[in-house]
Amino acid sequence: MKAGNLEPNPDPVRLATPLSNEEVENLTAGQRVLLSGVVYTARDAAHARLVEMLRRSEPLPFDISGQVIYYAGPTPARPGRVIGSVGPTTSGRMDVFTTELLAVGLKGMIGKGERSREVVDAIVRHKAVYFAATGGAGALLSKRVVACEVIAFEDLGCEAIHRLEVVDFPLIVINDCRGRDFYVEARSRKFS
Repeated sequence: MKAGNLEPNPDPVRLATPLSNEEVENLTAGQRVLLSGVVYTARDAAHARLVEMLRRSEPLPFDISGQVIYYAGPTPARPGRVIGSVGPTTSGRMDVFTTELLAVGLKGMIGKGERSREVVDAIVRHKAVYFAATGGAGALLSKRVVACEVIAFEDLGCEAIHRLEVVDFPLIVINDCRGRDFYVEARSRKFS
């Protein structure tokens, strides 16, 4: 079966951040999405600091409600470019922090790879969504970024939190808010 046949709707859904409960509820595992608006980058070290701030009841460096975090560490921009390569990193590395961020309003995450059962359950509980970006395509994805600035944890270098403005950033819904998992469904269809 061709990958395109796994998608319930071949036309991409256009979304803009911040995401609402209604928008998230209308997404289905396997759907293609073109995301525009503000997205924040954060990897392991930044996630650890965000969760530490939450536990100390300190304000986060950005309003997380309805927002999307992209698991990426952008490389420096070449002359004339907004950003360097900005490919996704393995999402499972953020799983130990994700449930706490979802509990305070995070609505979407972008990365690559599967999520833990605990994170999938939290996605359902908090009406959130997990998207995949194409791994190995960081240079191409950077062309969808129209603005980039470091907003927190500058000492972390490329792993600092960046505020990106994206236009039609191409994604696939992996885990929807009803607990469906595109990876699991694709594997079961491949072997049935």
